[in-house]
Amino acid sequence: MQASIGLVRPAAAEDAAACVAIYRPYVLDTAISWEVDVPSVDEMAARIIAARATHEWLVLERDARVIGYAYGHALYRVASYRWSAQTGIYIDTDHHRAGGGRSLYTQLLRRLTERGYRRAIAGITQPNEASNGFHRSFGFTEVGLYRRVEWKNGSWHDVAWMQLDLLGDADPDAPAGPIT
Repeated sequence: MQASIGLVRPAAAEDAAACVAIYRPYVLDTAISWEVDVPSVDEMAARIIAARATHEWLVLERDARVIGYAYGHALYRVASYRWSAQTGIYIDTDHHRAGGGRSLYTQLLRRLTERGYRRAIAGITQPNEASNGFHRSFGFTEVGLYRRVEWKNGSWHDVAWMQLDLLGDADPDAPAGPIT
C-alpha cells in the first residue's frame, strides 16, 4: 500500500536493526514496553522470522526508511489458544499521529483474519489513553485489567487487556478452521 503515509510491507530479518531503533525508547524511557532490556538485532530478527512463520510482522516504510512496525504472535503457548493472536505496534516517536499506525494496524488485522485467527488481543500498560483510544477505534473492547502487575521505571503499572473479534458477522460458535 503506497501513499503519503508510507508503504506497509511484510518485515524481513534485514529490518531488525530499524525495528530495534524504533523500539529502544519504548523499552528504556517508558513502561509501554514490558521489557527492561533492549533486544539485540539478532534477537529482533529471530522474533520477526518467528512471527512471520505463524502470525505476521509488518513494517511501515517511508522514504526508504522503516518508521514503524506491527506484529501478531501467540497468546500464551498452549494449543487451545492457537486461534487468538496478541498484537503489538510501535511507531517511531517522530511519526506519531500521521496515519501510518492506522494503516499498519489495519493491514495487520486483515492479514491475521485471512490466516484464520479469530481474536486479536492487546495488552496496554496504563495509563495510556492514546493507545486505548487507538484500539477502541478498531473495535477493540476492554476485557480485563491486571492491577499493579508491571514494575518498571520505579513504579507499579496496571495492564489493560483489550480484545477484537476478527470474525465480524461470522458465526462465533462455528468450529475453528485451520491457521494458514
